[in-house]
Amino acid sequence: MTFCTVENLESRHGLLVAVRGVSLAVNEGEILALVGANGAGKTTLLRTIAGAHKPFAGRITFDGKDVTAMPAHKRVGLGIALVPEGRRLFTGMTVEENLRVAGAHGRKGSWTLEAVLEAFPQLKPKLKARAGDLSGGQQQATAIGRALMTNPRLLLLDEVSLGLSPLAVDQVYDSLRGLMSGGTTVILVEQDLSRALAVAGRIACMLEGSIVLEGAAAELSRDDITAAYFGLHRATELT
Repeated sequence: MTFCTVENLESRHGLLVAVRGVSLAVNEGEILALVGANGAGKTTLLRTIAGAHKPFAGRITFDGKDVTAMPAHKRVGLGIALVPEGRRLFTGMTVEENLRVAGAHGRKGSWTLEAVLEAFPQLKPKLKARAGDLSGGQQQATAIGRALMTNPRLLLLDEVSLGLSPLAVDQVYDSLRGLMSGGTTVILVEQDLSRALAVAGRIACMLEGSIVLEGAAAELSRDDITAAYFGLHRATELT
């Protein structure tokens, strides 16, 4: 069942077109990985779906409802949650306060403070610590936990491994595997192609604001994705 649909979406930063003519459908329970070089438009696409960036043109539907003009906080109420690049925590607040403030503004559901701490046990001894004093991995776990506290039906994860040590990335992904295997619909932006291929059922590669390759992860070779990633497929088409 198609759960979230983007149709001919265009998003801009001033005169710069960051997302151009993107159409994409995500099924309920699916894990879709968006890959592409820096500046390809991945973050802007996620932010537009979440309502944090206003589209210039196109349409976004979620569970059959047109949400194109809906503000971000109302999309959270419907079940769309974004873990932004850079985490964007309330650094002066404790971990517990960061989690509880999200829970107070989200949907009712199974993701409680206790459930988040079970998924991210590294946060248990840090509940009373200021978010700004945490390590990068602990901050990322807090950011994901904060999103889960809203009980999302669609979770948008933007560069969860960015700036983390390999060990911290392993810990974050170990915690995410249970979530992803539990049927949550996820759109994941990930620079690490190996990790994207390991967790996603489908891959979409962006280049210069457009989707240039899309398909089941099991059916796409690393060479195919790499060629699309760097625009090499265009050179091939022109020869």
